[in-house]
Amino acid sequence: MKYLIVGLGNIGSEYDGTRHNAGFDVVDKLVEGAGGTFSPDRYASKAEIKWKGRTMVVVKPSTYMNLSGKAVRYWLDKENIAKENLLVIVDDIAIPVGTLRIRVKGSDGGHNGLKNIDALCGGNNYARIRMGVGGDFPQGHQIDFVLGRLSADERKEFDVAVESAVAAIKDFTTIGIERTMNTHNHRKKDKE
Repeated sequence: MKYLIVGLGNIGSEYDGTRHNAGFDVVDKLVEGAGGTFSPDRYASKAEIKWKGRTMVVVKPSTYMNLSGKAVRYWLDKENIAKENLLVIVDDIAIPVGTLRIRVKGSDGGHNGLKNIDALCGGNNYARIRMGVGGDFPQGHQIDFVLGRLSADERKEFDVAVESAVAAIKDFTTIGIERTMNTHNHRKKDKE
């Protein structure tokens, strides 16, 4: 079985560690833990890793965030991966830091990367992990907020959520999306 795992973020070292790069952070940890490395490829940096007999094609789109669908569509087609084996990891300002939410499908929630994937890949019927980055910003300052960095305390909570997301990705490839949601979806306070 082959899976396409896509972490959304912005390319360039100036965006490393920003809230908007939550997807990149997760797939970096996934690939690093498997002993893999990313290499530049068409529309993305790509790595291929194995987990319990499954092949994961892991990509970080090198397009602008609002053109992420171009990379997703290309890699689905090139690798001949069914859409039900697609998992996208994305930041979400509507979820507290340290929380993740897994869905089998859903709205773009105003996220430009998801909007473009929906438009170019035939709708929102693909799995996604939404990584909470918080939403404590004054009205009109959303862009500054998502392109900003987490505080030291937030980073600790976020790093725990990254570990959970990596485990959820592995589960997605072995036990399926429904059981993965049942295992990994919980509110932050449920973990305390």
